[in-house]
Amino acid sequence: MKTEIKVITDNNPSDALRGEWGLCLVVNYDGEKILVDAGASNLFMKNMEELGESIEDVDFAVLSHAHYDHANGMPAFFERNSKAKLYVRESTAADCYHKKFIFKKYIGIPKNMLKDYHDRIESVSGFYKIREGVFLVPHTSANLSAIGKREMMYRKGSDGWRSDDFSHEQSLVIDTDKGLLIINSCSHGGVKNILREVREVLPDKKIYGYIGGFHLFNKSKSEVQAVAETLDGEPEYICTGHCTGDRAYDILKQQLGDKLHKLQVGLEIIM
Repeated sequence: MKTEIKVITDNNPSDALRGEWGLCLVVNYDGEKILVDAGASNLFMKNMEELGESIEDVDFAVLSHAHYDHANGMPAFFERNSKAKLYVRESTAADCYHKKFIFKKYIGIPKNMLKDYHDRIESVSGFYKIREGVFLVPHTSANLSAIGKREMMYRKGSDGWRSDDFSHEQSLVIDTDKGLLIINSCSHGGVKNILREVREVLPDKKIYGYIGGFHLFNKSKSEVQAVAETLDGEPEYICTGHCTGDRAYDILKQQLGDKLHKLQVGLEIIM
């Protein structure tokens, strides 16, 4: 059974297609089309059409986490596609900010999205099976709020500000012929944690691939090298971009070699 992934939007454009800070993928799996995120704008719609993918044919969608550069295209998607459910974590809300001292910037989902499209949105908890071979894996690792604090990412609720623990982030895991494929668009919770979380819920399966951003654009060389060491065994195939950053990618490439590939608009991955 062939699994095909097309990169619809990413930071790295192609010669023919424009990119943006954000990510959107289309996964063709066992006769169904899965949209993963919708980028930072409506650019994904144009790129999908250019790449021969019909928005109307998407069977369901997954939001990797509740940030604008992955969710801003979703309202337009709902207007063009009348059938697909969007799967989000149950803690997803319009409450994510970047905050430093008194300065704050909203970085969350479109503020009315959950209300305006409530009949199309499926809020899930725990390890969740969408269909045979397709799973959503939440963060279960402890103290992820420390990562949020370091990244200056916060959530604002009725009780005030709190460091983001990324409970709104999830991994889409697909059981391919070669093994499990993890898709996590920014991996805020940490690559090492995500690999462990997937192994814990699917212990009898090997992890073949990992696609997504690693949020390393602002990390030190030693921190990037630590991620490379984590990835130096399983999985066999890694494709990263978006928030990984070019400098970090080059450091990863030195250690991971041919198993590492770069996300780019228009890239087709077949496994």
